[in-house]
Amino acid sequence: SDFYEDHPNYHTRLVLHVRDSMEDTVQASAAALDLIKNEQVSAIIGPRTSTQAEFMIKLANKSQVPTITFSATSPLFTSINSPYFVRATLDDSLQVEAIAATVKSFGWRSVVAMYVDDELGKGIMLHLSDALQDVEVHRSVISPEANDDQIYKELYKLMTKQTRVFVVHMGSSLGFRVFQKAREIGMMGEGYVWILSNGMTHMMRYSDHHGRGLETIQGVLGVRSQVPKSQELKDFRLRWRRNFVKDNLSMEENNNAEPSVYALWAYDSITALAMAVEKTDLKSLSYGNGRAFSNNKTDLGTLGVSHYGPSLLKALSDVRFKGLAGEFHLVKRQLESSTFEIINFVGKEERIVGSWRPSNGLVNANSNNTTGEKLGPVTWPGNSRVKPKGWEIPTNGKKLRVGVPMKKGFLNFLEAVEADPNNNSTNPKGYTIDIFEAALKKLPYSVIPQYFRFESLDDDYNNLIYQLSNGELDLDAVVGDVTITAHRSLYVDFTLPFTESGVSMMVPLRDNENKNTWVFLKPWSLDLWITTGCFFVLIGFIVWLFEHRINDDFRGPPHHQIGTSFWFSFSTMVFAHREKVVSNLARFVVVVWCFVVLVLTQSYTANLTSFLTVQRLQPTATTVEDLIRNGKPVGFQYGTFVKDILKDLKFNDAQLKPFGSAEECNELFSN
Repeated sequence: SDFYEDHPNYHTRLVLHVRDSMEDTVQASAAALDLIKNEQVSAIIGPRTSTQAEFMIKLANKSQVPTITFSATSPLFTSINSPYFVRATLDDSLQVEAIAATVKSFGWRSVVAMYVDDELGKGIMLHLSDALQDVEVHRSVISPEANDDQIYKELYKLMTKQTRVFVVHMGSSLGFRVFQKAREIGMMGEGYVWILSNGMTHMMRYSDHHGRGLETIQGVLGVRSQVPKSQELKDFRLRWRRNFVKDNLSMEENNNAEPSVYALWAYDSITALAMAVEKTDLKSLSYGNGRAFSNNKTDLGTLGVSHYGPSLLKALSDVRFKGLAGEFHLVKRQLESSTFEIINFVGKEERIVGSWRPSNGLVNANSNNTTGEKLGPVTWPGNSRVKPKGWEIPTNGKKLRVGVPMKKGFLNFLEAVEADPNNNSTNPKGYTIDIFEAALKKLPYSVIPQYFRFESLDDDYNNLIYQLSNGELDLDAVVGDVTITAHRSLYVDFTLPFTESGVSMMVPLRDNENKNTWVFLKPWSLDLWITTGCFFVLIGFIVWLFEHRINDDFRGPPHHQIGTSFWFSFSTMVFAHREKVVSNLARFVVVVWCFVVLVLTQSYTANLTSFLTVQRLQPTATTVEDLIRNGKPVGFQYGTFVKDILKDLKFNDAQLKPFGSAEECNELFSN
C-alpha cells in the first residue's frame, strides 16, 4: 500500500477483512459480530452510517474492540459514553454554530429545519435549536423511506407557510430527490433560501450517477468542513481517479470521479490505525472470556473480549499527523472542530463566500472586503442577486381582521371607504392607516390585514370597546383614533400611542380694542408722552443756550435759532442731527440725552411689538373655571372621551355642544 511504501521500517502490517452491509442496519450488525467473534479482529472501521452505529457501539464496548467510524456523524452517539467508539470524522453538532451564524448574518427571524427521521437527523436538532435561540425554528420531518408522493405532500405543506428559509440535513440520495421535487413545484425560484448541512454540502455532487446533483441545488448555500490543500492530497486524487476510471471505463468522462471527504477520512482512519498498531505491544494480541467456536456465527454468548483493545485505543488517542483531510488529532476519541466554509452553488462551481471559525466567527471570503458584509456576494435561487426576505405571503395565509371605526368629520386622520357591501370590508385611508401599515412592514414576517367598517350610535368608541371585550365583533384588532384611557384599558389591550395624548382647549380671540389707527400711541402712557416732549424742548433750549454765542449754526434771526434748536433736539431721536456742537457742556448734555433717547426708542419698539402681537391674541377664557363660572357653551367631538371629562368637571348638559367636523366646529364658534 501507499502507506507502507512510505514507511518501510514498520514491522507491523494491517490485514483487512471486508464485509459489505449492503446499506442495511441488520447486515452491518451481523457483519460486526462475525468479525469480532470469528475473525478476532483487533479493530473495526465502521459503521458507515449513523443508523448502523448503536448496536455496533455496544458490541465494541462489550468486546473491547475499537470501532473507528469515518462517516457516522450523529451527536446521539458520543465517544464519551462509548469508550471504544472512535469518531474519525466531525460530529454534526460542530457545524450548527456556523449554520446559525449564516442565518443571523442575513437577519432572518424564522427557519424551517428539514431533516430525515432517523439517528442522522434527530441527532442534530437539539443542538441546532440551541444555536438558533433568537430565531423561530419550525420542523419538517421526512422519512428515510419516503416515496415521491410523500415528499411532494411535505413540500406543498411548506409552501403554505410564511417561512422561506430551509436548513436541510439528510442523506445525499434522499436530499437529491427532495430538491428534484422542490425544483419541479417551483420552490427553487426567487425568494427561497436553502442551506445545506456539512454532509450534504460535501456529497450532493455525488448524489446522482448522471452528474445532475449540482443542477438541482443552484443558488443554494452550504456549510462544509474545510479540507486544506496539499501536494499529498493532489497526488492522492490523481491516483484515485486513475484507478477509478480504470475500474469504471463507462464513467471516464464523469467529472464526479473524485474522492469525497468521507473517503479522505477513511484513508486517514486506516493511516492512524496503522500508526497505532506499530506503537502497541503485540503480545496482548489475543481474545479471552469465552472464545469458543460455534456453528452459530451470531451467538452472543460466545463473544470474546480483546486483550489488545485497551492498548490499541490508547495508542490511537496519541496518534497525531497531517492527513489528507487535514490535521488528524483525536480529542476525547473524536476529531477536533475545524474551520467551516460557506459555499454557494452556482453552475458547476462551488463558490466560497465565507468561512466560520470557533474563534473568529463568520469571515468574508473576500480579503479586500470594505462593505462590512460577513459573506461575499451570493447568487440565490432563481439566479437572483437580491437577498430574500426569508418569508412570503402564504398561499392559504390567514388574514388579520382589523376593525376601522366609520366616523365622519376629520377624514385626513381616518376615512373608512366602503369597498364590499356584502361583507362590510373597506379600503381605509388616512394618517392612522399609514402608521399601522408602516408598522406591519417592519415585522420580520408577513401580516395581511383585512379591514372591516364599524358603525355605532353617535360614533361612540366606548361601544366599540365593550363589543370587542364581549366578543360580539369578529375582529383581531382595531385601528383608529381611539384614545387610551384608564377605563377602556380595563376591557382591551392598547399598543403604544403613536401620537401625543392629551386634551387641548380651543377658544376664540378676545375682541381687542387696540385694533385701530392710533395703536402706535399705546406703547407709552400720556404722562410719558408729555414728559418726553417737554424734555425735547428743554434739551433744545439748553443746547442753544450753550452754543449760540460761539457756534454760527445756532445764530441768525430769532425764528432761525428757535427752529435750529428744536430740529437738533428732535433729530437726536434717530441720531440724524448734523449741527456741530462746540461747547463741552453742550456736548455732555447731548451725550446723556442720546443715551436717554436710545432707551426710550428701545422701550417703545418692544411695547409696540407686544401690542401688535401678543396682546392682540388674548383668549376669551384661559381656564376651565372661567367657562363654568360664565356658563359658556363648550363643544366636543362626537364619540370621544372628552364628553365624559367635561361631565366630570361639572359642566351642565345644556352647555355641551357636539360637532362632527371642522366645518361644524367653525359654525359653533361663529354662532
